[in-house]
Order: sequence, then structure tokens, then C-alpha cells
Amino acid sequence: MWRGIGFIRQCKLMLTRFVRLRGLPEEIAKGMALGIFIGMTPTMGLQMPIALVFAYLLKENRLAAVLGVWITNPATAPFIYGFEYELGRRLLGMEYVSFPGELTFDTVSKVGWDLLAPLWFGGIILGIVFAPIAYWLTLRLVPIFRFWRPRRWPRRHWHRKSLRQGVPHKPRHDSDSPS
Repeated sequence: MWRGIGFIRQCKLMLTRFVRLRGLPEEIAKGMALGIFIGMTPTMGLQMPIALVFAYLLKENRLAAVLGVWITNPATAPFIYGFEYELGRRLLGMEYVSFPGELTFDTVSKVGWDLLAPLWFGGIILGIVFAPIAYWLTLRLVPIFRFWRPRRWPRRHWHRKSLRQGVPHKPRHDSDSPS
């Protein structure tokens, strides 16, 4: 099904589907803000189920919440989590984590705490900062894009040599066919 659709056309289709989500703009914006907040937490792998549960409990748009957690996709997660760790480490006044030479339960649990505490703290701070921004942007953009109709993708008939050369195509009649 997707073989004939190019990457840009696929992105255009997904954008069109997103902006035409059902619901009031406020519901979609709240779902997006919830998803962005959960996407900023270091719960990679569990973010979509967490977003679905909280969107269901808070009666917000579940699809917008799931789309919001994709702020931390595999391409952006290292940068976001690195920034969260550094922000949390500086705000908590902690030193950088150094990995121990021996692997015992005590050393692994200490490294885990020294790594997760600043990561969670920085993630919650960034979630508090970016969720209202996402809410405001989504609230403003959904009504604008709701009635936006993208231009139809131009269809090219590469199999017709006459169209490639600029010569108008002459339809073939049964009487013109070779016998």
C-alpha cells in the first residue's frame, strides 16, 4: 500500500490526519500538553501506555496525548534526556555520575539513584515548561488547520512517453490498434 507513496506525501498525509482530529480544540490541546509532559519524563518504552491511561482518567483526547509523547522519539531522546540530566544535576547540585569499577548491588543502586534523580527532576521541570507551550500552540493552530485543505498531490504518468516529451497524448481507438 505504501510503496507508491513518497516520504513527503506520507508526512503531508499524517499532518492532515493530525490536524483533523475529532474533538474541541481545547480537548486536543489538553491531550497534546499531557503527552508532551509525559514525553519529557524518562519513561521510554512506557510513555504511550502511561499517556493513554492518564488521558482516559482525565477524559482528554487520547490520540493527541499519544502523539505528544513522540516528542521523545529515538532521534531526539538522547538530546532531551541529556539536557534533562544536566538541568537536574545542576539544580540539585550533584556531581557527574562515575561508573564504579566493580558491579555489586550497592554500587549499581547508588549509580542508578545518582543518574535517575537528576533525570526525573530535569524531566519534570521541562515538562512543566513545555506542556503549557504545547497547549497554547495546539489551541491556536488546531482551528487554523481544521479547515486547511492541502493541494492535491500532482499525479505524474511516467509510463507515458508522450507526456514526458510535452506531446499531448492521443487516445488509442480500437480501429487504430495493430492486427
